[in-house]
Amino acid sequence: MTLKLVVRRSTEIAEGIREIVMTRPDDGPLPAHPPGSHVVVDCGPQRNAYSLTNCGIDPGAYTVAVLRRPTADGGSGGSEQMHRFQPGDRVAVSLPRSAFPPVSTARRHLLIAGGIGITPMLSHARNAVRWGADVRLLYVHRPGAGAYADELAELLGERAQRVTEKSEFSVLLRQALVSQPMGTHLYVCGPAALMDRVLQEAAAAGWPPQRLHLERFTPAELDPGRPFTASLGRSRRQVSVPAGTSLLEALENAGVEVPNMCRQGVCGECRVPVLAGRPLHRDEFLSDDERVAGDSVMCCVSRSETETLEVDL
Repeated sequence: MTLKLVVRRSTEIAEGIREIVMTRPDDGPLPAHPPGSHVVVDCGPQRNAYSLTNCGIDPGAYTVAVLRRPTADGGSGGSEQMHRFQPGDRVAVSLPRSAFPPVSTARRHLLIAGGIGITPMLSHARNAVRWGADVRLLYVHRPGAGAYADELAELLGERAQRVTEKSEFSVLLRQALVSQPMGTHLYVCGPAALMDRVLQEAAAAGWPPQRLHLERFTPAELDPGRPFTASLGRSRRQVSVPAGTSLLEALENAGVEVPNMCRQGVCGECRVPVLAGRPLHRDEFLSDDERVAGDSVMCCVSRSETETLEVDL
């Protein structure tokens, strides 16, 4: 389902970062969602996934913050279109999807954000304060690019640490990883290099994988993968999927329609059931348990570990 929303406000809140507030045309309530949810926005050349900063309870608006990445610097053009949106513009937005919620049984929530990765953390922080949960935040960003820094300082007080120097972040990260009480869950969002580093250092410090959670706001770089054959269980067709071609693209080229939105492994729209074979999961949507089960696959990015993958199409 796609919502038809109206841009109510578009404001630059930090260097290169624009906050966009969207509501229903009649200003009616929007579907609620867990903290850490994202929406997929139709932003011209493509559909991009953006984290909602709302805490998620009875929202009257959906708010996202978008870092502008010019196409000359490797951006896809989506963020530039988002920065061009003005109040009154109509925009197509997916229903919220949750792949990064807070763990309700956590003794403490340790939030680590880099740059624009602060957006889902703001949602987590607002929710934690609302319900009186124990939360800590470590936020590193470029000088002048600290989105929501003042609100987070007011919201969390001494529970929030904000730095602009990598060396200081390194010290605070090491301290944070070894000083949390048992039962703490860690959540990280930011550039890929930062997330990889945080997860590696956490693992080295003895954190179990089930207490580490991440949200990627850009898809990871993917290798072309090995070719395989998609066997379509319902139509009894065989579709070849060459290296460098996604399963979604191969199906579309064969005239098979699959619902899709972000085409980045984030939104979950192109999920299809797996009947036989072993998927090679490369998405950012499925949970660890769902990956182990192997009974579904995201057509836009994931591939197959077996020569044939039978799907329910």
